[in-house]
Amino acid sequence: MPASIADYALAGDGKTCAPIARTGSVDFLCWPRFDSGVCFAALLGDDSHGHWRLAPEGFVTGTTRRYRGDTLALETEFTTEHGAVRVIDFMPRDDLPGSALIRIVEGIGGTVRMDGTIRLRFDDGDMPPWPQQRGA
Repeated sequence: MPASIADYALAGDGKTCAPIARTGSVDFLCWPRFDSGVCFAALLGDDSHGHWRLAPEGFVTGTTRRYRGDTLALETEFTTEHGAVRVIDFMPRDDLPGSALIRIVEGIGGTVRMDGTIRLRFDDGDMPPWPQQRGA
């Protein structure tokens, strides 16, 4: 189930944007532009509609968030019983036709095992990808 809308912060580049939940999940994204199809749509349904989660495994004892200076670079700090980690999310602005969502993990202290789950869904979350291996 998606978070409350109050639990989201925004990363954007002027071409598109990604609401990022306090839990470390990108739950909606039209990519590479606002008028493109949706590849993550959990915000409209549930996790099965696509999301990209990057957060500590297990129980999180505390979470703080802030934007870096006057930017849309979002810093989320997670604290666990074994340590602390920072996830930095941003979408660089440039003159290229595409778009990129950059997610950086920085260890702050201790040892924190991370969970990285990406579940792409197309057609507003209705169509899962069908990967095929070609060549070897």
